[in-house]
Amino acid sequence: MAELEVEIVAADHFVWSGAAKMVKARTSDGEIGILPGHSPLLAILAEGELAIEPVSGNRITVAVDGGFFSVDNNRVVIVADNAQLGDAATAGIR
Repeated sequence: MAELEVEIVAADHFVWSGAAKMVKARTSDGEIGILPGHSPLLAILAEGELAIEPVSGNRITVAVDGGFFSVDNNRVVIVADNAQLGDAATAGIR
């Protein structure tokens, strides 16, 4: 099964990275869901919540204040102005 390689960083710190089945985010054009095999994309990230369905474990949420969102070859890179993991989440591997 294909999976996404996800990395989330804030302007001043590492937030989370790992393998995921799906990533959902709010962009300046609206909400977007990314699954493995998605076409390349570069979008402006709007303030809101990211949702990540990791390959193993519980859903992860990250509150972001804006930034950008890039998808290419099953790799998702999110660079946020500011980002905070939800209470139940723990930092992934780097």
